[in-house]
Amino acid sequence: MAKIFQHLVTFLVLAGIAAGSYFAWDRWGRVEPLPAGLIQANGRIEGDHVTIASKFAGKISELLVREGDSVEPGQVLARLESEQVRAKLHQAEQAVLAAQSQLEAAKSSLDLLKHEVPLMVETAQASLEHAQAVVAKAKAAEQQAARDAERFTKLASHGTVDGRKSEEVDLGWTVAKNDVRVAETAVTQAEKQLAQANLGEQRIRAKTAQVAAISAQVAGAEAVRDEAQSVLDDLTIRAPSAGVITTRVVDAGEIVAAGSPLFDVVNLDRLYLKVYVPEVEIGRLRLDLPARIHTDAFPDKPFPAQVRYISSRAEFTPKEVQTPDERVKLVYAIKLYLDENIDHQLSPGLPADAVIRWKEDAAWAKPQW
Repeated sequence: MAKIFQHLVTFLVLAGIAAGSYFAWDRWGRVEPLPAGLIQANGRIEGDHVTIASKFAGKISELLVREGDSVEPGQVLARLESEQVRAKLHQAEQAVLAAQSQLEAAKSSLDLLKHEVPLMVETAQASLEHAQAVVAKAKAAEQQAARDAERFTKLASHGTVDGRKSEEVDLGWTVAKNDVRVAETAVTQAEKQLAQANLGEQRIRAKTAQVAAISAQVAGAEAVRDEAQSVLDDLTIRAPSAGVITTRVVDAGEIVAAGSPLFDVVNLDRLYLKVYVPEVEIGRLRLDLPARIHTDAFPDKPFPAQVRYISSRAEFTPKEVQTPDERVKLVYAIKLYLDENIDHQLSPGLPADAVIRWKEDAAWAKPQW
């Protein structure tokens, strides 16, 4: 009898425990399904990461930020030093100065030539006109001397004048003819001087072309200088966008190669929750559907979001993802982008649950797991 009584007591105790467990599960453990039109999922908050690297090799001379620091667009994050780049910049600057000096000298020469050529043409023209006038005068004198010589020759043949006088007149005619030849030579010389002066326009064109060529050299030297300056400027590493430094790869004094990553920045104003939706429910989703994100840190404050990405390929359920039905094997990745992240309350890596509404009239509810 004692053993029967003992077994009866044990049975009653176990029955009581089972009844209590069922009551507790029914009261607190049973998961109520979400209203129709809602889909729940979970995942971790992520952000659009930007890897910041240096375009050129150099030695890190200064680091201005650390992990967790907030940065603004254009903010200086680090500075690299390169003596080779500075030397190239100095060389390029000197080349620019030399080319600019040559250009200024060529321009001055061109300006002077533009003033000189008209004066040279005017002077040569005046000399030619003067020489032509001298020729005309000399020819007139030669003609008069020729007539005088002819008359005195006739008079001398008749004995009217002294022979000596006739010889003097003949000699004057010879001198007059020589004067004509000298004047004609002066005219030829003046014509050559005028032709030489008229070549000034060609010299101006040639000098103008030279100025243009030197100007091109200056532009080329300035381009080389600007390139060297650009390389030097790129040694100052700046934030491309606002965000938070999540990773700093290097320390001051290190030598980095071109393209080496230095920082990883995530934009806290562009966060999203990556969740996985079972294959049987993916047909209900479409882009721009509204969603609400729930976190343990803010249990009473859902964060509005929208469906911005739906994977076109199914994958096996990741280990860290919970699903209502553990038998679900294939899921689709979905990205729910937050409408805003006021005061940057949410950060990457934070676990969160999401409710996606695919029916407009469905009432919002908290996730049920």
